[in-house]
Amino acid sequence: MVALLGPNGAGKTTTLLTISGLIPLLRGSITVLGEPVDSRNPHRMARLGLAHVAEDRSLFFNLTVQENLKLGLRSSHREQEAGLEQALELFPALLPLMGRRSGLLSGGEQQMLARARALMSQPRLLLVDEMSLGLAPIVVEHLLPIVRDFADRTEAGVLIVEQHVNLALDISDRGYVLNHGELVMEGVAANLLARPDLLEASYLGGDVDHGTSD
Repeated sequence: MVALLGPNGAGKTTTLLTISGLIPLLRGSITVLGEPVDSRNPHRMARLGLAHVAEDRSLFFNLTVQENLKLGLRSSHREQEAGLEQALELFPALLPLMGRRSGLLSGGEQQMLARARALMSQPRLLLVDEMSLGLAPIVVEHLLPIVRDFADRTEAGVLIVEQHVNLALDISDRGYVLNHGELVMEGVAANLLARPDLLEASYLGGDVDHGTSD
């Protein structure tokens, strides 16, 4: 599990969109799950096992919770059952809401639904963009460990963009900090967490003596 951090405008969301094949590369190449990313065919990445939870949640507000969840299902009946069971086990609060339209859910409930729908496909790689956006800190503290739990249970890779730096690093294995589109700091999450001075300098564009903290 990897945390991608940095100030607003650093390029975090752009990075996730490029990995998903939703916007083209300017140069270089990206390989995901053993295959090169091609922005002309982003659906290929989903079929390979990539799930992307966007910043705007991308829910269908006129559909019920159950109907939104079905959109994340794969074709195999066995995979459907396994995906639904796993998603509801991680997000049991959705069970009594299955018949409610998603537009009537609270912000925290919508975030749970967006992540549960992504998990329905049993992804091999999960990209999560700003889970905490618009949520109270106490809700964020509840949701972020669930993502870690998913990674531990399934051994799937997780790349998370998050504005709550300490919470993100606390559940991650490694962290990377972007600023103005450039990598300015990286290292083991626990080591980065122990050096708030370096993190602050990297966010503010100050001098960072050690760009790597391993």
